Amino acid sequence: MDIDIDIDQLVDRYVAVWNESDPIARRRAISELWHPDGVETTESARYHGHDALETRITEAHTEEFLRRLGEGAPDRIAELFAERVDWQLDWPDSGHPAVPWIRPRFTRADVADHFREIAAFHVPEKSAGTVSRVLIDGTEAVLLGDIRQTVKATGKPYTAPCALHLTVQDGLITRYAVYEDSLTVTEALANQPVHR
Repeated sequence: MDIDIDIDQLVDRYVAVWNESDPIARRRAISELWHPDGVETTESARYHGHDALETRITEAHTEEFLRRLGEGAPDRIAELFAERVDWQLDWPDSGHPAVPWIRPRFTRADVADHFREIAAFHVPEKSAGTVSRVLIDGTEAVLLGDIRQTVKATGKPYTAPCALHLTVQDGLITRYAVYEDSLTVTEALANQPVHR
């Protein structure tokens, strides 16, 4: 049995799925490229069916976010966000002078400023973190882990548990909800106990 396949066209269609920013068009491209019972296998996972393949694409966007976060380049991180961002955190809107970056954000430019401000107060070579779990459901991703920083002004290190809830739509992060131990971070930067 001979099967006539245009390999270049197949590769182009596969790449287009990953680059498609419109979620409806991306879902249609997935269904046109894969059989409903289609499977894609990587070194660490197996994706069966259209829903799982769509989740795989969200995972890829999340992995790229983590890679850029590790690079510490604010503008490159911000490129992954939509122009308008639903930025959520549990902290008074007035913030605290010791941690000016812990405040509401609304735009892609705000996102870049957020990561610039964090870098300005910490020793870059000693910035780290761990991601212990990534949970993906369609366009939603939850990352669990911790952040480890060293305060530039005092040399004091700190570790704070952290969870992020991201929504990826049209290939960009549209919602960024931060759940971190902001009190520990603030006390490390203020170098004294903080009362809320």
